[in-house]
Amino acid sequence: MELQVNKFIKNTERKFPSQGRYGFYRYDMNENPSGLPKEFVEEVLKEITPEFLSIYPEPDKFLNKYAKFLGNGVKYENVLATNGSDMGIRYLLETFGEVGKDVVTVSPSFEMYAVNCWILGLNHKPVKYEKDLTIDINKIINAITNDTRVVVLLNPNNPVGNVYSEEDVKLIIDKAESINALVIIDEAYHYFYDKTFLDFALNRKNVVILRTFSKLMSIAACRIGVMIGSEDIIHYVKNSKLTFDVNSIALLFAEKIIERPDLIQNLIDTERKGRDYTLEVLRKNNYWCKDCKGNFIFVKPNHNAQEITRKLEKDKKVLVHAYGNELLKDYIRVSTGSIEDMKIFIDAFLEIDKN
Repeated sequence: MELQVNKFIKNTERKFPSQGRYGFYRYDMNENPSGLPKEFVEEVLKEITPEFLSIYPEPDKFLNKYAKFLGNGVKYENVLATNGSDMGIRYLLETFGEVGKDVVTVSPSFEMYAVNCWILGLNHKPVKYEKDLTIDINKIINAITNDTRVVVLLNPNNPVGNVYSEEDVKLIIDKAESINALVIIDEAYHYFYDKTFLDFALNRKNVVILRTFSKLMSIAACRIGVMIGSEDIIHYVKNSKLTFDVNSIALLFAEKIIERPDLIQNLIDTERKGRDYTLEVLRKNNYWCKDCKGNFIFVKPNHNAQEITRKLEKDKKVLVHAYGNELLKDYIRVSTGSIEDMKIFIDAFLEIDKN
């Protein structure tokens, strides 16, 4: 017996993140190594009562507050919460993609764009980075054709960390609009790099922004992301989404975080100091390293990057991310946090790499 399986799903090969990461120093998945302040977490948890847990999620309270939090004329009708920005990606590609038609991204980039294309039967059309880790905007524009349904820009991009100018983004949006294609601008790392293209999402009919509470906001375990776009885009995605997508605990934590601008600013300042400190120490030790504009950096070890990654995990319980592809095989990506967090990484890395 052989069950009928959707051919796109059947032909998809997935690699999932490693588990068993508790008890390690985690610099491999762009999380906040320290997390939120313990006192803040304990205060929010007091609101999780038996009644709270027995009621289906009600996202509108959070969404109304989030619209005000964003300002700039953003309304409730412009925002939508999803089960992590991962689910936002799925919804957008399901809603605006077309089987056999193109989704243009840069490469390498966040892998879930390619994965969702495979699952949904969309043609993933990657524009490769140059050897010097830059991206040619003209190549992105030229990749947009009559067969394009969606164009994806991450700003900053993960993993390479490039950012786009307003002029570049406008050229891409104009080209996409000319053939009625959607432009997704993924701003997962917005708070580490404060340039935003929010105005395009509010004033252009073919632009949507994704943000997440997993990075700066430090609640990756809760799974909550936000989509920002025109009323039409949000309306069509709502038609496709699950009724109860984001859980109530995620909505509660997200609501309490945006009520605390002091907490958010402290998270921003703490990571920035840790990132600057790490880059300074590594450069003083003659390492090539790159500020990737998010809460992560690139470092070129003296020895094989894959081997250094394995030794850090085995000998120091320190997790970093190495790559198998030709463009990035000589580098490791290191998530950044507080100075105290980064001293743990630096001490372990210098000891392992200099031996």
